[in-house]
Amino acid sequence: MANIGVPGLIVILIVALIIFGPNKLPELGKAVGKTLREFKLSTKGVMDDDENTSDDAEKE
Repeated sequence: MANIGVPGLIVILIVALIIFGPNKLPELGKAVGKTLREFKLSTKGVMDDDENTSDDAEKE
């Protein structure tokens, strides 16, 4: 994955501010946060399922 860095992040935020305006940015940030949280929870669930499956296979 590419390392964006601080200057790249600032450019992205400025472009988002220009495109969406200051009133929509909090809503977009909230939506992105929820999406990332859900993605993290689902990937954790998949990893836990894989560990349980491999543990069950070792017991047999």
